[in-house]
Amino acid sequence: MRTQRKLFALFAAPALILFGCGSGPDQPQTVAGDFADALTRADIAAAAALTDDPAAATSALDQLYDGLGKRAEFRVDSTDDDQFTLAATWKFGTGAAGEWNYTTTGTARDRDGWKIHWDPATIAPGLAMGPLEYSPLAPTPARILDSAGGELMTQQVVTLVNIAPGTDPTAVAPVLAPLAPGITAQSLQADLAASEGAPVTAITLRASDIEPIANTLAAIPGVTLAPQTRLLTTDKALSSPTLSGLADLWQSTTDAATGWSVHPVNPDVSGRVAGRDPRPTPDIRTTLDPAIQRNAEAALDPIAQPAAVVALRPSTGAVVAMSQNAQADAQGPIALTGLYPPGSTFKTVTVSAAMQAGAVTPDTVLPCPGVADIEGRRIPNDDNFDLGPVALHTAFARSCNTTMAALGVGLPPDGLTNAAAQLGLGVDFVTPGLTTVTGKVPSADTPAMRVESSIGQGRVTASPFGMALVAASIARGSVPLPVLVADQPGVADRTPRPLPPATAEQIETMMRETVTGGTATQLGDIPGLLGKTGTAEYGDNTHAHGWFVGIDASADLAFAVFVADAGSSAPAVEAAGRMLRAPR
Repeated sequence: MRTQRKLFALFAAPALILFGCGSGPDQPQTVAGDFADALTRADIAAAAALTDDPAAATSALDQLYDGLGKRAEFRVDSTDDDQFTLAATWKFGTGAAGEWNYTTTGTARDRDGWKIHWDPATIAPGLAMGPLEYSPLAPTPARILDSAGGELMTQQVVTLVNIAPGTDPTAVAPVLAPLAPGITAQSLQADLAASEGAPVTAITLRASDIEPIANTLAAIPGVTLAPQTRLLTTDKALSSPTLSGLADLWQSTTDAATGWSVHPVNPDVSGRVAGRDPRPTPDIRTTLDPAIQRNAEAALDPIAQPAAVVALRPSTGAVVAMSQNAQADAQGPIALTGLYPPGSTFKTVTVSAAMQAGAVTPDTVLPCPGVADIEGRRIPNDDNFDLGPVALHTAFARSCNTTMAALGVGLPPDGLTNAAAQLGLGVDFVTPGLTTVTGKVPSADTPAMRVESSIGQGRVTASPFGMALVAASIARGSVPLPVLVADQPGVADRTPRPLPPATAEQIETMMRETVTGGTATQLGDIPGLLGKTGTAEYGDNTHAHGWFVGIDASADLAFAVFVADAGSSAPAVEAAGRMLRAPR
């Protein structure tokens, strides 16, 4: 019987290699394949049962999977009579934190049925020395720097204040309340009740905050302090929607640089079985200007509604400031991706489209009635002001809706879409550290749609980032590629037709008149400032957002200020003034 079995195995082997299937449960190739499958499934009992020493195999495999995890794949690489080669891949951590590939050899023996001869070296190199474990090897943490090289974000130690069920919240709350007034005995009790018997983290504190109260907290029964590292802003008052994207970039860079080690658990056995040293992680230098960022944040402090500021350098596309207040933070990163009707700030696009179409020049005299019925839409000016016949540059500076709506009707359906793209609006960018949406300017296929689009209403939307890019494109004469991480500009999904230089200059002249004699004269004390105000109705048209976009050519600065539900552009204009007048 044994001779016949060996002869059968000899003739069956080629088919097994070609087709990956066995001819019976007693063949060495089959038991090797079953063994590899059980190891891949981390089915310890099944794998051990296929060996000639199940007890030893069970113990070793239990410890192996405890030490290395269960993300492993084994396969039979080759067979030769009762010998076989295993190819294994273990994956560790996240990202590129570790992948261990190796091959080993093993033997199948016929002991009243084919079994794998148990040898720890068949499973993994070094396993014969005892249990193995995986450890990540963290790189030296990179810093995130501002444009001047100052520290913006660094890895710091924070402490989690954990409270167990049964802890007296009246003892904990008074200690934490000076740092977080929202923490009360009642709030802690509610958190504990909702945790269903699990500990809860009452607060996470920076080193400077925990130090004065650490001993007091540690002395309270049921309170434990758990230090850990996190990426934090150096200035804890700093708030910017860019921080999340920068943190993601930092984490992906750290993951890619993380090394790893597989080594014996026994401290008396030295040496690394496998691994990779951590790689260097260079600091991430951003384009954020700390002075302008602080000024932008302070400019929004008095505003009760959600508000945002985005400022760029037209010459380079560098993002120098991006701020939003706490009310905006509650809605998400609205400075980057919030889409709103841009209102009269979109008139920069409308006059650009009309002038490029040859329909008008800045000096063309056009009617500016207080109210106009155009293509079934009743278009009023703010408070129905009536200028009569005026030059286009005056209608722009005074923000005549009726004039712009009449211009829009004469444009082709894609006229505003194409003119907006020349200023970056509607163009998508993939930018390291930033997730942005500039806006949407759909083709206006009917005259009525063009009426609404021409005054920044209807289906036209823009983000504060998108309108800052419009201002920067006018100042530059072309769309700058946005940059947040130095020397890593964004990539646009398309390259629009360039804006004619004469058109850019004409729009700038009209924006200057807006400040010197139009709707933004309260900023007239700021030398050389160019701007455009915007009031954008939304919903049932009884509410309006406020906008101001501006260019300070002397400072190589273009920006947009947005205030939700402001009722008019006045709060946005006032915020722009606070930002620009503050020392830099």
